[in-house]
Amino acid sequence: MSTDDSHSFTRHGLIVRLTHCIGKSLAEIDSAGVLTGKARNKGFVGNVIEQSVLGYPADSKQRPDLVVNGVETELKSTGIIADKDAGTFQAKEPMSITAVSPETITQEQFETSHFWKKLEHMLLVYYFYAGRDVPYADFSIEGFEFHEWGRDDIDVLKEDWTLVRDFIAEVQRDYPDYEAQYPRISTELNRQLMYTDTSPKWPNRPRFRLKRRVVTSLVQGHFGKRGETLAAEYATYSAIDAKCHELAIRNAGKTVAQLMQEQSLTLPASSVGKGIAESIVVRMFGGTSKKMRNVELFGRIGLLPKTIVLTTQGKKTEDMKLLRLDFDEIADPAQRFEDSSVRDFFAQNQILLIVFEEPGRDASFIENRFVGFMRLWFDEAFIEEEVHPVWRRLRQLVRGGQLRDVIELDREGNPRTNKKTGTKRSAPNFPKSRDGIVFVRGTGRDARDKTETVNGIRMYRQNLWIRGTYLAERVSQMNVL
Repeated sequence: MSTDDSHSFTRHGLIVRLTHCIGKSLAEIDSAGVLTGKARNKGFVGNVIEQSVLGYPADSKQRPDLVVNGVETELKSTGIIADKDAGTFQAKEPMSITAVSPETITQEQFETSHFWKKLEHMLLVYYFYAGRDVPYADFSIEGFEFHEWGRDDIDVLKEDWTLVRDFIAEVQRDYPDYEAQYPRISTELNRQLMYTDTSPKWPNRPRFRLKRRVVTSLVQGHFGKRGETLAAEYATYSAIDAKCHELAIRNAGKTVAQLMQEQSLTLPASSVGKGIAESIVVRMFGGTSKKMRNVELFGRIGLLPKTIVLTTQGKKTEDMKLLRLDFDEIADPAQRFEDSSVRDFFAQNQILLIVFEEPGRDASFIENRFVGFMRLWFDEAFIEEEVHPVWRRLRQLVRGGQLRDVIELDREGNPRTNKKTGTKRSAPNFPKSRDGIVFVRGTGRDARDKTETVNGIRMYRQNLWIRGTYLAERVSQMNVL
């Protein structure tokens, strides 16, 4: 390595240094004493890599951190956690890229922007985040990669950045007090961005970030789980909407059975449930996966498929399950709602509603007729008014010692029992559907499937749900794509 300010390395030299770190704790590689006698701080991981592994002091300059074989390269240390549902890793949080600078961004072009300079060539170092009660010194280095984006990804990133730049240029041109419009950068634009978002909200200076799902796709790709690539490119939500419109025109009114036949999907009629709708949609988009999350694009942008079946009167048929709750995070005294996985889910994901209509109350799913698609997102007002209060209540119950396991009673006031096991039925006193639009409900086969333990109380896996009546109301106000 040279002693100048460029932090120059050879690619081979970096591979040797970082390979030596895999499987070791930060304490084992912290030869510079970065962690000694200091409070917990997530920035220490990057500092240990820079100072102890690469041998240079940390700095905050806006240029990329390294020069690797003559190429400017950004170094990013990224926390990963276990993905309980997929049996692999996922990103712990979004990845901060660079500041959104209204003073200069309008004079930039994407190819020479600070944003792209930070993303074009990256060295990602993955460390395992072992939990809030574990010292950073015990976190381990799990892997690293030199990452460069594919052409389709670059198109998406360029569209995202251009949307922000053009919005800032527009308000600077059209509003005398244009800074008063800057909060809209996050509140309005984030739902239009595919791979990125901006946070925090103005007047706090926002930064571009890669969404957590995008970072998760990088993590899972590195550790051997890559999603299916579609033949067609979709660089904006508008392009996805246009494809959905085309598919709706072509297929509206067809039964599930007809759609299955056209897409060469075979199952006994008695086995056909809502899950088949995902497979049908993936086939419509030209893929072969059973789940949309296994398609690289859909997984990265957080476009979550949900099948909704309406009666002929437009009424709901059932509530919708969303994300699984992370009780380690809920119990963390330092956790803020703004940085929580709960807020992240509602702010960064969008739901592709696959809408069917049932011909009658006794109809099986395979008889339902396809209506079309709708794209649902949750605005800031919904997140603050419906989601945040539930998160606060969960924190009160878990951290305040108010969590109870409540025996369920029948109409006569007698304890209800599970038919399979004979045990009394019970549930935690989490917010229920009668309490609000967003609520908590457990999922499991029977009392023997209570695999979650919170404050010593055994319970089913707990998810946030949304009431079906609310969804039916939203659908009645939306147009089919």
